[in-house]
Amino acid sequence: MAGDNGAAGGARPRAYLTRALPEEARQVVAAACDLAEWNSESSPVPRDELLRAVHDADGVLTLLTDRVDEQFLDAAPKCRVVANMAVGYDNVDLEALTRRGVLLTNTPDVLTETTADLVWALMLATARRIVEGSDAIRANAWGAWSPMFLTGYDVYGSTLGLVGAGRIGTAVARRAQGFGMTLCYHNRNRVPALEAETGAEYRSFERLLRESDFIVCLVPLTEQTCGLFGAAEFAMMKPTAVFVNAARGPVVREADLVEALRRGRPWAAGLDVFEREPIGADHPLAALPNATIVPHLGSATVRTRTAMATLAARNLVAALTGGKPPNPVNRAANQAAQTSEGSKSR
Repeated sequence: MAGDNGAAGGARPRAYLTRALPEEARQVVAAACDLAEWNSESSPVPRDELLRAVHDADGVLTLLTDRVDEQFLDAAPKCRVVANMAVGYDNVDLEALTRRGVLLTNTPDVLTETTADLVWALMLATARRIVEGSDAIRANAWGAWSPMFLTGYDVYGSTLGLVGAGRIGTAVARRAQGFGMTLCYHNRNRVPALEAETGAEYRSFERLLRESDFIVCLVPLTEQTCGLFGAAEFAMMKPTAVFVNAARGPVVREADLVEALRRGRPWAAGLDVFEREPIGADHPLAALPNATIVPHLGSATVRTRTAMATLAARNLVAALTGGKPPNPVNRAANQAAQTSEGSKSR
């Protein structure tokens, strides 16, 4: 399904797109590069096709579904830049790229507010049992009005605990002010700007788990955060707590969460991400009425996904044409690549 586009003659850099992108973003690349692409929007490029397709690529635009590792780099000896269409890059072996002088870029900022909206959608839908209510109607299970039918817990005036206080965590905290919430957070480092803007108070991880009515996980996936939430952490939470994960699935030990939800501590969970994606109706979480689960929709608005794709395209083109990419991740590799490109042009 890959096809070449662009000027002949080999003067322009060659770029490969691992998924069909919005036309606005695609044209950014096509205007500057000879372009090949996997022209499916919904299906990832198969691994063997990816490794074949990147052989002559000077740069590759990737998604979280594409594993960029030593095997990928061996298959792409000319590659100078990998432009990842995401903020996180846990699909990328950053050390391997940096060692080989390959630049990695990402797409921060453009999805912050959209993802914060999704966090709030999960908080509200989970706390007020919105999905259960909708399912009850569809199953003809809504009878006469009953005092305690599908009662949930209030969001307004409760305590919100943020685990991870970066851009998205700060955006979630700003929204919490309108709900009259008490704010606390745990982060690798204290964030004075967040405290000054929202009144959020720093807490140890354990204290935050014990005190919060809503625990929202927004940490990046690293060796330190993988498996951060397990049986011991869920046992610390209030029996009325709502746990929300909009970070990365492996931050949570999923089997422990399933068991914890069955036992009722936490009371419920709202999840946008999972250990292995995609999941289906046979997943244990899908059988739990107190699990509100959605298919990795954090940045899923037309405007934001288009902006992400366009920013990834701009990063790719800038790196391939001697410009300054807006969002370099491994700056040392960026400097090495620019030096190498400059020596070629002299």
